[in-house]
Amino acid sequence: MDEEEDMETIGEQLYSRIYPKHEESAGKLTGMLLELPGPVLSQMLQDEAMLTAAVDKALRALQAAQEPSKVTCKEEDDVSASSDSLGEQLFELVDVYNTGHSQKITGMLLEQHKEAVLNLLSDPKLLEEQVNLALKTLKEQNIEETDVSDSSDADDTEKLGERLFSLVEELDPLHANDITGMLLEMEPAALRQLLSDHRMLEVAVQKAQAALDT
Repeated sequence: MDEEEDMETIGEQLYSRIYPKHEESAGKLTGMLLELPGPVLSQMLQDEAMLTAAVDKALRALQAAQEPSKVTCKEEDDVSASSDSLGEQLFELVDVYNTGHSQKITGMLLEQHKEAVLNLLSDPKLLEEQVNLALKTLKEQNIEETDVSDSSDADDTEKLGERLFSLVEELDPLHANDITGMLLEMEPAALRQLLSDHRMLEVAVQKAQAALDT
């Protein structure tokens, strides 16, 4: 019961923050964001940049979800183009869940029949189930790979560190070493997301800078 009340409070706070900028879609956008885990939502309410990025993603996903009907009306010779469009729409929806594996999960879901993909675009609950299943599969694969070779895991972290350092260096050359060290304490999945989302990286660097200043 407490958990339901917490989610209701978070929902109200989210709605009040989203409504001024997106009056018409505020209800739907809030509903989409409430599919995310509680700790992520709490963080969003404290971090304006993170909230704005999530709302932008949800808005793009909402617009994409309203378009599948147009895709089905296309001529047969447009099938490959519509497949690309489906992939883009699906990616936008999957990306809202902040799994850190949006591209891989989108690829897995796109292996289904076109009708099944269209169903995912129009049914958020079904999409959430499929995303969770795909994420579980990916995690199981990662565990198997780690069992096979621990050194490859260390190599991955080293490569992530090198790529992260070069990006952090562009944002803060003076503290690049310290900031990269702090960011490398995060999970590899979160690090990969930072590498693919420059906005998130900037926010993480700013937080690290603030921690260094204190």
